Amino acid sequence: MNEQKSGTLFARLRDNILHDDENANLIDSTPLALMHLGLLMVFFVPFSWFAVAVAAFLYVLRVFALTGGYHRYFSHNSYKTGRVFQFVIAFTGGMAAQLGALWWAAHHRHHHQHADTEQDIHSPVRKGFFWSHIGWLLCRKYATTELARIPDFAKYPELRFLDRFHAVPPVLLGVGLYALGEFLGPRYPGLNTSGWQLVAWGFFVSTVLVYHATFCINSLTHMIGTRRYNTNDHSRNSLALALVTMGEGWHNNHHRYPVSTRQGFYWWEIDATYYLLKGLEALGVVWDLRPPPEKLYEEAKVLKTQRSTFNVQHSTSNGG
Repeated sequence: MNEQKSGTLFARLRDNILHDDENANLIDSTPLALMHLGLLMVFFVPFSWFAVAVAAFLYVLRVFALTGGYHRYFSHNSYKTGRVFQFVIAFTGGMAAQLGALWWAAHHRHHHQHADTEQDIHSPVRKGFFWSHIGWLLCRKYATTELARIPDFAKYPELRFLDRFHAVPPVLLGVGLYALGEFLGPRYPGLNTSGWQLVAWGFFVSTVLVYHATFCINSLTHMIGTRRYNTNDHSRNSLALALVTMGEGWHNNHHRYPVSTRQGFYWWEIDATYYLLKGLEALGVVWDLRPPPEKLYEEAKVLKTQRSTFNVQHSTSNGG
């Protein structure tokens, strides 16, 4: 009897691991695990401020490509650009090792369609912080690109190429960093740099920081912060997250009006991605940036007044 129970338990465990497509599996988990293990390289290479500067530059560059490209352009069509820059920002975003722009945007559109419901892919309300932050990326269920969700960009063969061969941009970045370090090291010894040092800092450290900054938008911006608008989800605004993600922390604003290029609706809501896009607009690289409509500001005023009135009444009823 005990053997039969053990066999049944083992069979259930085996079927759960092999057939539950929301379980983490070795193949899909390996790239993220290797990227984090790569952080150990910093203990085996000399330190230099030049390497830190390279890591910081690549952090800003790739976060912008993800927020301004993958998110505000490919996911929401919040501005327009030409085919050349469209490819450039897709390739640059690809260097962040978060798969192709088509995969990223297709899943993000699904998120907005089902935000914080049982159908939402990465809602912390559904399965908690770890799942929304990184867990969903470790299973096979969400590894494919739903091209039907993004037909407006799937028609471009160069974008489909980047989606299929999504490993090309990050690999080229790693090789380029190694070559740069080997070139600069002997010629400019004052930089105290080398190929492996730039790979450690410019690739592994910078990429992992980009990972967790952008992953926070799926997780923490639905958990911490304030709510200006009564959206049908748990999205929140957070200055701290806006600073590390170049403006994506104004998530409640974003869920209220996803097609706005500007996510920091007010001047005091810092939105570095928007500022850079405005600069590119001045250069003629992008155009038709969508602002939040005036009705949203009126709505915010009404809601603020209603909350203030409620707070006063609540305080009075409690003897305050």
